[in-house]
Amino acid sequence: MALKAVHVSDVPNLDHVPDNTSLSLYSNRFSKEVNVGRGTFKIPKFVVIGHRGYGMNMLQSPDRRMKAVKENSILSFNTAGKFAIDFVEFDVQVTRDDCPVIFHDNFILSEENGTVIEKRVTELTLSEFLSYGPQREIGEVGKSLLRKTKDGKILSWNVESDDSLCTLEEAFQKVNPSIGFNIELKFDDGVVYQEDHLIHVLQSILQVVFRHAKERPIIFSTFQPDAALVVKKLQSTYPVYFLTNGGTEIYFDVRRNSLEEAMKLCLEGGLEGIVSEVKGIFRNPGAVNKIKESKLSLLTYGKLNNVSEAVYLQHLMGVEGVIVDLVEDITEAVSDLIKPSGEGEGERILQGEEKAKPQFSQRELSFMLKLIPELIQL
Repeated sequence: MALKAVHVSDVPNLDHVPDNTSLSLYSNRFSKEVNVGRGTFKIPKFVVIGHRGYGMNMLQSPDRRMKAVKENSILSFNTAGKFAIDFVEFDVQVTRDDCPVIFHDNFILSEENGTVIEKRVTELTLSEFLSYGPQREIGEVGKSLLRKTKDGKILSWNVESDDSLCTLEEAFQKVNPSIGFNIELKFDDGVVYQEDHLIHVLQSILQVVFRHAKERPIIFSTFQPDAALVVKKLQSTYPVYFLTNGGTEIYFDVRRNSLEEAMKLCLEGGLEGIVSEVKGIFRNPGAVNKIKESKLSLLTYGKLNNVSEAVYLQHLMGVEGVIVDLVEDITEAVSDLIKPSGEGEGERILQGEEKAKPQFSQRELSFMLKLIPELIQL
């Protein structure tokens, strides 16, 4: 869907940044400040980002870690913050009455009188949305919360440590301020959005961010190409990343179908970086240098990021950070293998003496990067 040019002046108040809003992506978890001016954006160290907080929920998984804490909740964000993460990633949608809420799925499911009821999140009011699941008020009982898996099964959303649904404003108020927010602007892949609708939704989100962010590091990301372009036109305070499957899945919108198209979108729209499915990077390792040469930042997501060896290989390739589900395991592995470079050092060094960092010659690394695309069989 082609968009007409979007002018910030058409949307009042979005360009006004409060005095206490940080103009740089910075956290005391980082070793030094990150410059976010166009053409200068750079992450100073290898970052670890908690996927939906402490990790996404996979209700059908035999791995208890995937059902430990309710995803996209205040509890999940603060649990992740107990470990050496830099950001938590979460999905933001906007309710019918213009309130940004945190929820991944396009539809929310509940059971009423033996019948499964499915409703679109963006068609609910805030009070209707918050009526699902555990309630914050003592004695209140919320509607049951179910989830549909990718293979169509409907399961009760049971986790070991449950929590209430929450709004974006609550996250700013209740999550440790040193934890950065990677705010994914969530839109339905099956819906064609008009420009005025995108502006309205993004304005609702930005108003909450500008009101509450203060010094908290913020990154915006989205799979929706037009939303990425619009949010960049509406504000220049925070970096915008384009999310892509990196060619591992094919969509009607060609801008979503390869790392090359993602680079093109970022460069034409003035975006700061790309978040790619890690298989897209391993399938096309040569794209990493092209992305870096284009002065774009590169992060990844995907199940392989729960494997410490895959994370370390990405570090060697030049990827700047990973979004992970197994927060405790991967933060420990990263601290063992990687630490920020000191002043004057050209590359990162080991932290500690007991655990040996794998050593690869340039020839061996080149061989692995040629072999991996064949091994993953995409």
